[in-house]
Amino acid sequence: MSLVLAAPRWRWRRPSVLPGFGLTLGFALVYLSLIVLIPLAGVVWRSASLGWPQFWAIATDERTVQALKISFGASLVAASVNVVFGVIVAWVLVRYRFPGRRIVDAAVDLPFALPTAVAGIALTAIYAPNGWIGAPLVALGFKVAFTPVGIVIALVFIGLPFVVRTVQPVMEEIDREVEEVAATLGARRWQTISRVLLPGLAPSILTGFALAFARAVGEYGSVIFIAGNIPYVSEIAPLLIVIRLEEYDYPAATAIAAVMLAISFVMLLVINLVQAWSRRRFGYGA
Repeated sequence: MSLVLAAPRWRWRRPSVLPGFGLTLGFALVYLSLIVLIPLAGVVWRSASLGWPQFWAIATDERTVQALKISFGASLVAASVNVVFGVIVAWVLVRYRFPGRRIVDAAVDLPFALPTAVAGIALTAIYAPNGWIGAPLVALGFKVAFTPVGIVIALVFIGLPFVVRTVQPVMEEIDREVEEVAATLGARRWQTISRVLLPGLAPSILTGFALAFARAVGEYGSVIFIAGNIPYVSEIAPLLIVIRLEEYDYPAATAIAAVMLAISFVMLLVINLVQAWSRRRFGYGA
């Protein structure tokens, strides 16, 4: 009788397509905890030891608030610029064949391989008041280096590959016949782009935006050279954390880091929710 009762349970058990789920899940959780969760928990724990009044005083300090505004504001602007021009670059690489295309395609990945300090020095030399591009701009009344504009340029440089490499594979999967069908039905070029192409690219564009934004928020090496690091003007939050560490003010450094962590988490959560909504709304990536 026990064998008869056990049979239905055995019959409903479905074998996994990929065996070893429990073992691989355990390794994934352990690795994620060691690399991400435990260090972040250490930052939160160290900042919590300050006490709420002291933590709030550090978080609302005028210099801290201004540094956070510059970091997150410049990151949002740079990520938005990268979305526009990153999609254009991906479109050119996917839709057109021209001499030097492979060189352009390889140049997109250059910020990945180039040390950030080298990128910062190169951008500073170009956009400085006596640089190749900076000198003509200064003559026209525009100063780039040692201003927040220089920070945005540096963040655009390091964030562009994230958008291009995220959008490019999805764009390659869109058949050109879809565009031709839209044209035969009387759709104009802008209508084809806005109603046919962009809905399918929306999740990947949002992913690229999130990656570029997250990369820009924590950027340090390529920014400190071109920013000028002037308090209340062009000082970024990661640099302020380093300054506090050099002053052996570890509680203040961890407090600023905890504030950055909280803001970044909220913003990325909102981006992910919008991305999930766009997938359900347009039916892509489900």
